[in-house]
Amino acid sequence: MKPFSIAGIQMEVSASGSNVPMMKHKLEVLMNVYPWVQMVMFSELCAFGPLTYYAQKFPNSAEDEFRALAKKHNIWLIPGTMFQEKDDKIYNTASVINPDGEVVGRYNKMFPFYPYEVGVEPGNEFLIFDVPDVGRFGLSICYDMWFPETSRTLAVNGVEVILHPTLTGTIDRDVELAMVQATAATNQCFFFDINGLGDGGTGRSMVCGPDGRILYQASTGPEMIPIEVDMERVRRSRENGILRLGQPLKSFRDRRVNFEIYQKDVNLPYLNSLGELIKPTRLQQITTVMREHVEKPEDLPGGPEEHA
Repeated sequence: MKPFSIAGIQMEVSASGSNVPMMKHKLEVLMNVYPWVQMVMFSELCAFGPLTYYAQKFPNSAEDEFRALAKKHNIWLIPGTMFQEKDDKIYNTASVINPDGEVVGRYNKMFPFYPYEVGVEPGNEFLIFDVPDVGRFGLSICYDMWFPETSRTLAVNGVEVILHPTLTGTIDRDVELAMVQATAATNQCFFFDINGLGDGGTGRSMVCGPDGRILYQASTGPEMIPIEVDMERVRRSRENGILRLGQPLKSFRDRRVNFEIYQKDVNLPYLNSLGELIKPTRLQQITTVMREHVEKPEDLPGGPEEHA
């Protein structure tokens, strides 16, 4: 058994200012109650909330405070994400800090939640890091999970734990929770999905094992989620199969099919027919209805007289 302890912190997030003092408080309490925890992760955009108004350059004073906390408690720390201002662009960025207080890498969210996460630039580089004598970890942020290529890329590069800070306050949370289980199973890895509260989400954080089964699911209130994982479970699953059944990573390795849809510059007429990536509006819907009934004014609300 190769045990390693990871804790997620599900906490209230405000969009009206800094949440860093409360994050520091929560971390201090967590480490006092659970001193055996070795890695801690917060939710997406936990530090300053979901408004790009608070975007800042990296490194910054908030990251410095998190670096000091990681060193103080001798832990790996992923303090959620912050909006980063870089080269006149804004990215949704997660920092990974080691127990010496060093930033070992920063990951920019690859798939901003378009068309809702307006003004945020997508990243194009993965972040994979090793915890010595433990295993390999990788970052994924919120909407990234909806694109299975991201998690599969991490898995085929040996990642055993996918760390997934998220901010989901929308009605599709049930769909995401199903994806958490499916992603853990199809990539035969641990998956830590940590959501926020208030302006930072609706909670219900979830941790799954390499067989896709739920290790823990949080409620909709503040929670500290310390989980000890056995990293050998990942290797056993990948060598012997999920529950000694399917072996998806081996089958992916041994595939005979070439997925042409991933080839550069390939023509995809159906996708091109779907229109622009824009947010639906009532005005757009009303315009569409009027166009559909332009030859039948009697079908419009109020009858033909009102629209003459």
